[in-house]
Amino acid sequence: MALQDIFAGCTQRPLLPAEPMTKHTSFHIGGPAELMAQPQSEAELQSLLLKAAEAAVPVTLVGNGSNLLVRDKGIRGLVIKLGSMLRDIKVSGNVLTFGSGVSLAQASKKAAELGLSGMEFAVGIPGSIGGAVYMNAGAYDGEMSKVVKSVRVMDAAGEVSELSADELDFGYRHSALQGSSKIVTSVTVELAAGDKQAIAEKMADFSNRRITKQPLELPSAGSMFKRPPGYFAGTLIDQTGLKGYTVGGAQVSTKHAGFVVNIGGATAADVLQLISDVQAKVFAAHGVHLEPEVLVLGEK
Repeated sequence: MALQDIFAGCTQRPLLPAEPMTKHTSFHIGGPAELMAQPQSEAELQSLLLKAAEAAVPVTLVGNGSNLLVRDKGIRGLVIKLGSMLRDIKVSGNVLTFGSGVSLAQASKKAAELGLSGMEFAVGIPGSIGGAVYMNAGAYDGEMSKVVKSVRVMDAAGEVSELSADELDFGYRHSALQGSSKIVTSVTVELAAGDKQAIAEKMADFSNRRITKQPLELPSAGSMFKRPPGYFAGTLIDQTGLKGYTVGGAQVSTKHAGFVVNIGGATAADVLQLISDVQAKVFAAHGVHLEPEVLVLGEK
């Protein structure tokens, strides 16, 4: 049976066979998803997962694709894109619950609108709040671990449960969700009452810093490397003389050395070779190993 036939009727939105992942990653890189589904509700997500388990079809989950590099051969099996689903927002005092597909920028702006402080750091981070919890995204001394109260998750069997912040075992760019089959369907954050003007000013400052210092004009996956203890990855790369270092269509940004950008037609192989070269050169110069922050998916 064709893959598309297995999942027929599971979602309202059309299934997308051989869907180019270039359309679904901020890097604009990646081979095709064998089949992509974009569920619009927990019920549709559950239906897809149950069918996949029954037919032994591998499942790959993606959010808004902002911290993602998909290999050139693409992704086998079913790719479930969560970035287009679960966009609801619920407010109860200083506690907000966001569907996992709500963008971080939207979540930050909603909190500001309500005069609640704690989400300012997220205003310029691309991606969905579900993906942000998965990676414990952060910036400017803020991160998801400081505001998350709990998350609602669904496992590969379609079972729904709730995990507390403690159970998420947050660390630097880490959560217990990594390596698990659990899918975030909603995120509950607890914020503090604040001054609307002060919140707006902080968000404007953070946004301005991003615009002036980061290469937002070119496709990228955000910061390429995790911050090594005691150092800044971008500074080490710059000090090694690698700003502008290019492999094919991939380049160490000339604006911020912590970013790898797609200057046109970059392949995943280009990016992976560049990462390897940068790691080797930085280690030779400084004795520091840089660990990629970007998630790499797909067939080798």
